[in-house]
Amino acid sequence: MGVGGSFWDLLKPYARHEGAGYLRGRRVAVDLSFWVVSHSTAIRARSPRARKPHLRTTFFRTLSLFAKMGAFPVFVVDGEPSPLKSQARAARFFRGSGMDLAALPSTEADAESSTAAAPVKGRNAAFTRCVEECVELLEYLGMPVLWAKGEAEALCAQLNNEGLVDACITADSDAFLFGAKTVIKVLKSNCKEPFECYNIADIEAGLGLKRKQMVAMALLIGSDHDLHGVPGFGLETALRFVQLFDEDEILDKLHEIGRGVYPFLEGMDNPHVDDLPSSSTKSSIVKSPHCSNCGHPGSKKNHSKVGCNYCLVDALENCVEKPAGFKCDCPGCEKARALKEQRKHENWQIKVCKRIAAETNFPNEEIIKLYLSDNNLDKEKGVPLLSWNKPDVEALVDFLTYSQNWEPSYIRQRMLPMLSTIYLREVASSPSTPLLLCDQYEFDSIQRIKIRYGHPYYLVKWKRGTRGMNSNISSKKPVTEGETSSEVVVLDEDDEEDTVVCESSELLDEPDVPQVLTDDGCCFLLTDEDIQLVSAAFPKDTARFQEEQRLKEAKSKSRKSKSSASSSFETPKGPRPTGVQLSITEFYRSKKGLNIESGKKPVGEGQSAKEGSRKASDRDLNKSLPKSVRRRILFD
Repeated sequence: MGVGGSFWDLLKPYARHEGAGYLRGRRVAVDLSFWVVSHSTAIRARSPRARKPHLRTTFFRTLSLFAKMGAFPVFVVDGEPSPLKSQARAARFFRGSGMDLAALPSTEADAESSTAAAPVKGRNAAFTRCVEECVELLEYLGMPVLWAKGEAEALCAQLNNEGLVDACITADSDAFLFGAKTVIKVLKSNCKEPFECYNIADIEAGLGLKRKQMVAMALLIGSDHDLHGVPGFGLETALRFVQLFDEDEILDKLHEIGRGVYPFLEGMDNPHVDDLPSSSTKSSIVKSPHCSNCGHPGSKKNHSKVGCNYCLVDALENCVEKPAGFKCDCPGCEKARALKEQRKHENWQIKVCKRIAAETNFPNEEIIKLYLSDNNLDKEKGVPLLSWNKPDVEALVDFLTYSQNWEPSYIRQRMLPMLSTIYLREVASSPSTPLLLCDQYEFDSIQRIKIRYGHPYYLVKWKRGTRGMNSNISSKKPVTEGETSSEVVVLDEDDEEDTVVCESSELLDEPDVPQVLTDDGCCFLLTDEDIQLVSAAFPKDTARFQEEQRLKEAKSKSRKSKSSASSSFETPKGPRPTGVQLSITEFYRSKKGLNIESGKKPVGEGQSAKEGSRKASDRDLNKSLPKSVRRRILFD
C-alpha cells in the first residue's frame, strides 16, 4: 500500500515507460515479500492446486530477471514490523472483517491476550515459512539476500539512495519516503508492453514534492503505519497544503500547528489558531457604486445624462447594456476581487490548521523517524557483500526435486539460460581462458535473430565439447498439479528464415525452453542470448554473422528488383486489394507493350490516325453488341 489516498494515481502522469532493455547491466533491489505475494496469488488463481507457488514464482522470475533482462537483482527480506504497523495491520483486519474497531487491542500485552488477532499472527507465520524457503532457493541460485530491520522497501530505498543499486522493484509508494530515487512498480518480463518506472527527479519537477514533503503528506493522509491520518484531509488538500512550504521547513511547521501555533501571520508572536477571526467576523469589502445597465463605475441616472466614460471610449455611446458574464475591469473591482481571493485562501488555511491542531500527538515522531532513518540493515544477521556467485546446480536440483516434485532434467533445462548468461559474461571478461558451458558445450555459431516480446535476441548454437560428458538435456517436462506438459521445439534443417518473431499469450515468467537442432547427425542446443553480450564474448563470430546478414539482404533486394521488372507486363496474381478501384487493363491486358518488346510490328502501325483511333473503332462496332464485348474487342 504505502501512502494512502491513491498516491500512485497522483504520481502516474510522471511515470516513464521503459522496456526490458532498461534493466540490462543494472543492479535492482527486489522487495521479496511483494514478489511472493502478488505473483503467487496470480498462480493460485490460475491453478488452485499448484504446489508451493512461491517457490515457482521466485525460481522463474529470478531466471528471467537475471538471464532475459540482464539485471543483477538484490533481494531484500522484511524484518520485524514496527509496533505502529502491527497496530495498523490489525486495524485493517478488523475493518475488513466487519468487526468493531473499539475491540482493537491498543498495547502489545492486550494483543497477545486477545484471540481476535490470532488469525493475523497465523497468517504471518505461514508467510514467514514461505519467505524462508524462497531465501534458501535464492542462496542456491547465488543471489545476494539482505535482511531489513523492519520494512523491506525501506532497505531497498536506502540502497538506492546510497547508490548501491540503480532501482527498486516494489509496489509500496512509501519507498520514496524512505529515500528511493527510482521505483519500478510492476514488472512483467514476458510482455511486450513497457513497465512503469518512477524517478524522484520527474516528481520533483512536476509536483514540486521532495522526500520530507511526501512524509508530511503521509502524516496528513495516512499510511501503513497510521491508517486514519487527519480527518478531512484528502490527496488534493494535502498536496495543496504541503506545497505552501519548502522541504526544510514543512515538518517544523507541522510541529508548530500541532501545538496550536498559526504559522502564516507575520509580525505576530505565536498566534493561536483558536484566537483567529472566522470568515463571518471579518469586515465586508466596500465597493464603489456601479451602473446597473453597463456595469461600470457610476450610477445609471448619471450615465443617462452625461454618459459613461468607459462606454464612450469603447462603443461611442452614452451607456451600453452589459453582456452576460460581464466583469468590471476598473481598479476598484480588481482590488476587491484580489482581496476576496486572499481572504478565501486565508479562511482555507485557518480551517486546515484547526483540523491539524485538533489531532492529539500530531505529528507522530515515531513515523517521522521511521521514514527518515538511514539504518535499515539488520547487521545481526551479517552484512553480505553484493556479489553474484555461480549457482549450486546439484543442491538446487535436490531442493526443487523434493519441494516441487520436478524431474532433475527439467530443472537443468530451465537453468540453462542463466548458466549461458554467466558463461558469456565470463568469456567477455577473460576471452583468453578456454571455457565450456556446463563443462559440456562450446559456442558454435549464431543461427539467426529472434524477436521475443518485442526485443531482438541472437539464437546461438551450442555444440558438444570434446571433453564433454555424455548426457542429454531431456525435453520432458514433469506434469505437476495444476500444470500441463509441453515438449521441446525441434527445428528443421531447411528452416532458412533469418529473423523469427515468437510471441506467447502466457504471462507466466517461465523462461524459453532450450531448443534442439539436429544437423547432419549432430545435436545442437539453441538458446536466446542478448546481442550485446554475445558481441562482447565472441566479436569475430558476431562480425561474420552480421556480414552474412548484409549479403543476404543485398541478394534479396536484387532478386526482388528483378522479379518486379519481369512481371511489369504480366497480369498481377494473388488477392486483389479491397477498397481500391482497378483499371480495366488489369482485366483485359493490351498486347501492345509485349509486341514492342518482342520486335513485332504493333497493331495499327502505318494506318491513319483516324482509323487507329478509338473513335473510329467505335463507329465500326455494332451498337447492338454489349458493352463488355466491345471492350474485349478493343483491347484484344
